[in-house]
Amino acid sequence: MDFAGKRVLMTGSSRGIGFAIAGAFINAGARVASNSRTEKSVNVAMERLGHGERLVAAPGDIGTVSGCELAVKTANDAFEGLGILVNSAGIGAGRPIEDSDEAMWDAHVDVNLKGTFFCCRAALPELRKSNGNIVNIASDAGLMGCPGITVYCASKGGVVNMTRAMALEVAPDVRVNCVCPGYTDTDMIRLSVKKKPDPEAAWQKFIDYAPLKRIATPAEIGHAVLYLASFEARFVTGAILAIDGGTTAGH
Repeated sequence: MDFAGKRVLMTGSSRGIGFAIAGAFINAGARVASNSRTEKSVNVAMERLGHGERLVAAPGDIGTVSGCELAVKTANDAFEGLGILVNSAGIGAGRPIEDSDEAMWDAHVDVNLKGTFFCCRAALPELRKSNGNIVNIASDAGLMGCPGITVYCASKGGVVNMTRAMALEVAPDVRVNCVCPGYTDTDMIRLSVKKKPDPEAAWQKFIDYAPLKRIATPAEIGHAVLYLASFEARFVTGAILAIDGGTTAGH
């Protein structure tokens, strides 16, 4: 897919899935504004992606409205407009309900749900001008219940249904879609495995979770995002695309 000249704001792109998506857009010819919470983390990611005129830094704390607006303004100023917004900034922690406090709830909702909404709100004027589109990154945990991560499920489930409502409200000017990854081979997953008493068994559990008996690569999530953001998907809006190896099909 050719994204030459396309202007993309990519939140949460300093590592993991967001980093892979940013790289996929760069490789496809797009101009990308790379966002992370701090200027330092953005610069580290940009060094890995490769500096160039098609890559700019757009730091901002997506857990705050002001951070969302700053990231969008920086991207818009750099590119003199915006055509694609990908909301990948997110956090995730597992705790039993009894151990989930207000601070944990607020952190998940602020970044995963509120941040996604207010990035969209800030970007909409420019996206309407360009007949652009939004791709939100949720999770298979936003499509089904998972014990031990109730707060995370709630925040990502909100992203899923918010995508549907938003797609209806901003059509026909702007398309809005959502990708729901399953377990994906990121540094966050590998770090969590290392912390387990039996890392080998923990890794095998991730592999066995999906019917396809493996976990996704970040590049596979990137390919899905590029499709939804592309001209080829011009009749797709309000779609929720699970890239999960069949996990949400049932067990």
